[in-house]
Amino acid sequence: MTEKLEALRARLLAAQRELITAAAAADMMPSDNSLRKIADIEVTIGAIEAMIDEQRKA
Repeated sequence: MTEKLEALRARLLAAQRELITAAAAADMMPSDNSLRKIADIEVTIGAIEAMIDEQRKA
């Protein structure tokens, strides 16, 4: 299961990077929706990392 969680984490990181890159490329403040997606992905990544740590300790 750890491998699947790590793969999911990698996909989420890639998606988050794309959103951040697009926000940086725009010459304006990112939309609230974009900021919310970036933040939501960050929270999800944290939860996945916690699960990975739990599985490694078990």
